[in-house]
Amino acid sequence: MIKPTLQPVETNNLATKAEIPDPFNLESLRLNPSFTETAGVKKLLTTVPVKRPSPQDFFRVHPAPEFRENFAMVDLKDDREEYLVQPAILPELTSEVVYKTVFTAVNRQGVVFLWPVRLPAPDDRKTEWPRSAREAAELAMTRWVRMKANMSLGAYEITEAQSVMADPVWPELSYTELLRIAFRERIITTLDHPVIKRLRGQS
Repeated sequence: MIKPTLQPVETNNLATKAEIPDPFNLESLRLNPSFTETAGVKKLLTTVPVKRPSPQDFFRVHPAPEFRENFAMVDLKDDREEYLVQPAILPELTSEVVYKTVFTAVNRQGVVFLWPVRLPAPDDRKTEWPRSAREAAELAMTRWVRMKANMSLGAYEITEAQSVMADPVWPELSYTELLRIAFRERIITTLDHPVIKRLRGQS
């Protein structure tokens, strides 16, 4: 009697496939939330814009007095650039400078910026713009606000956020360090500066 030959069942391939872990398993790929801390990663602040808050953004202003200061500035409106001016040369620049408070601010996206607000002059009729901007800055020290120009009103309209928002996270930099980053190429220390020559028609 001839015994039937039993064919071996190929189970090796099935077992091997079952044992191979999925390289795209989320549990194995997902980073631990504390990874950036343990890896020593630190975000460096290398750009600090000098600007007015966007009318579409809610923002906050740093409440500490040491994070705002008054300066003499040259405002190039066509270029939308502002320059700090050393007080030593102010007597020669009375017609070219304006005086502003530079506040430290941050928007909801976490972008830190410096916000110059003009100091109202005693003989300046257009005081509602700087007055309302300064009012917005003061309110933003304790709450999230938005500021939008109203041409018919001749001032800024201020809107407070209706929902409760978390307090802003400020950078671990001093005001001087923020100024140095923001104005690193925009400070006028002599009358030979290209901006002064441009304003006087000398270049």
